[in-house]
Amino acid sequence: MQNASAPLAERMRPKRLEDYIGQEHLIGENGRLTPTLKAGRLPSLIFWGPPGVGKTTLALLMASILKRPFYTLSAISSGVKDVREVIQKAEGKGMFSNDGAVLFIDEIHRFSKSQQDSLLGAVEKGIITLIGATTENPSFEVISALLSRCQVYTLEPLSKDELIKIVEQAVRNDELLQKRTITIKEWDALLRISGGDARKLLTLFELIVDSFSVNEKVEITDEVVTNIAQTSIALYDKNGEQHYDIISAFIKSIRGSDPNAAVYWLARMIEGGEDPKFIARRLLISASEDIGLANPTALILANSTFQAVQTVGWPEARIILSQCAVYLATSPKGNASYNAINAAQSLVKQTGNLPVPLALRNAPTKLMKELNYGKEYQYSHDFPGNFVEQEFMPDDLKGTNFFFPGSSKRENEIAQHIKELWKSKYKF
Repeated sequence: MQNASAPLAERMRPKRLEDYIGQEHLIGENGRLTPTLKAGRLPSLIFWGPPGVGKTTLALLMASILKRPFYTLSAISSGVKDVREVIQKAEGKGMFSNDGAVLFIDEIHRFSKSQQDSLLGAVEKGIITLIGATTENPSFEVISALLSRCQVYTLEPLSKDELIKIVEQAVRNDELLQKRTITIKEWDALLRISGGDARKLLTLFELIVDSFSVNEKVEITDEVVTNIAQTSIALYDKNGEQHYDIISAFIKSIRGSDPNAAVYWLARMIEGGEDPKFIARRLLISASEDIGLANPTALILANSTFQAVQTVGWPEARIILSQCAVYLATSPKGNASYNAINAAQSLVKQTGNLPVPLALRNAPTKLMKELNYGKEYQYSHDFPGNFVEQEFMPDDLKGTNFFFPGSSKRENEIAQHIKELWKSKYKF
């Protein structure tokens, strides 16, 4: 029996794995999680993917299939105390079961380091099996100690066909919708406005159906959907796909030196209620990634913008963000330092931990000095112009270059200076 007061998205949450739509690469016949479920095992997991693709539902189904006790916390409203209470309950149930309880944490990227630290012991001992859900890259948002104890699985955006199946399944199986005569004549607006988010799609669909009287035939067209959506829901979802699409358009407009487009996309985010700190952070990144050495002042202004936005807040922060966006968009562009670190990281992954040359090693003890640590190092300030040519790279990488100037004037001036110093090394 369904709870008639629950939203459609909740009423239609699958109770069986066979009814789950999408993520075939994880739970299909050859899915990465299929052998694990068949074997009755469940490791700690992090589900990473956009909103509304089934992260919570999949966690519930997996715990149900394996008959594990299931606890859930939201990182927005829960703290260390809540985590400890769940762990204590799980320890109590563990006396009667060999399998650990499942703790599902939604938006785990919002947990602080101390909150994530509080999970480590219980995960390591098997008291709980952690399933975290995040829309952000876990490599940046989850502490390494916890990440090393979890397997990360990426959930893919739902396809158009999968989203249509979800709605058709609701029309067929939901007890309330079964009482209505529903015809979907056009799909474009439903799919476009929901932005690939199945939860948002079902919420919008229910909103459309409820706009018709109980005895009226429901005929859904793009015009009907658009009219109701414009008056009933925000078209900018700061947690959904538009959040990512619009910030992408904003940064690309800055990179492309178009201040008008940059301010337009900024206005879209402001009107949609976006977090000003999120916008300011992206301006900081752009100032270094897209402008960098071509105009080092850009990073200083972007950092000042971030601090000012934190101090001022809405609505005045919009003026500060606009100033910074226009400045970055009209600034000279260069990505030499961005390319340099990418190239260096790529080489490190290929060559591993090469030894530091003896001349560059620290020699705080007598033994280290006897082993020639630092012996041949030449102190740059003892030489004319505070420079002496010597090798700072590992022996296997002598002569390797990472910095190559682009077309910006400032980067080429820097390159010329380096060439004059390193006559034998740098060849641009």
